[in-house]
Amino acid sequence: MQFFDKTNINFVKERHLFFILSSLVLTVGVILVLVLGIDFGIDFTGGSEVAIKFEQKVSTDAVRDAVKKGGVFAEEVKSYGADNQFLIRLKEVGRISDKIEEALKAEMPQNKFEVLKTDTIGPKIGEELTIQALIAVILSMIGIMIYVTFRFKFEYGFAALFALAHDVVFTIIVIVIVHKLGFINLEFNQNIVAALLTVVGYSVNDTVIIFDRIRENLDKVKGVSFQKLVNTSINETLSRTINTVITVIVVLLTIVLFGGPVLEGFAFTMLVGLVVGAYSSIYIASSLVIWYLEKRGRIAHDDSYDKKKKAVAAV
Repeated sequence: MQFFDKTNINFVKERHLFFILSSLVLTVGVILVLVLGIDFGIDFTGGSEVAIKFEQKVSTDAVRDAVKKGGVFAEEVKSYGADNQFLIRLKEVGRISDKIEEALKAEMPQNKFEVLKTDTIGPKIGEELTIQALIAVILSMIGIMIYVTFRFKFEYGFAALFALAHDVVFTIIVIVIVHKLGFINLEFNQNIVAALLTVVGYSVNDTVIIFDRIRENLDKVKGVSFQKLVNTSINETLSRTINTVITVIVVLLTIVLFGGPVLEGFAFTMLVGLVVGAYSSIYIASSLVIWYLEKRGRIAHDDSYDKKKKAVAAV
């Protein structure tokens, strides 16, 4: 099924407006993030994780409620390996295993259990993981820029890098705000980092598809301004982009709504990143190529749209 097939939408016409809009949103968003702060999970701040195995069947929610009533505030409770095994993660360190055992015995006395393991992540390790996560995201973006540059030209790699940075920063802004509002638990942990890296991959895929069509049209279409050629290329790939986005959105929405607290952070981050990635591929990346080439004097500024506006105003 094809959506938006054979469209003729003028995406390039208002590119300056979308540049300004994105810049304003990112500026305000970054300020909000600096004011609100990012809540890091125990992966980056340090903490403890305790693996528990129950003899009788029990749900994740029941375990979470039991430890909470016992005064232990777990950051995460999730299934661990086989049935009736759970991993409890929290920011406290020390003899936390004893506290969890006391809470479970008090709230679930009829269900015997055993502690499979207790691990502690120190603040130093958490700091190292934070640095490594940041390096992973930056290196992935630089690597993609190099790849796009070699596959196309420098201006395409530059545009791809800028668009990816736009997507990552925008996604972080949204997850921080949503987390602070209390809608979903979106503490910044390794799942969020994994989702951001996946967003980078999805975003650059859409961008490369458009760039590839631009390159094909440069060889096939003659006597047309580069701006109009870019607009044609975006329209020709729009149906494919929309189909891919809608398909993945349906899956991610299902996970967010029914996947539980273990998966909802990853799925929600990808959902936001996927939508903003499609936006940047259409309105930001290709327009940045036009802007770069115009500034370097390698293509003429296409003012046909301005002329049309003046002609209409004169009438």
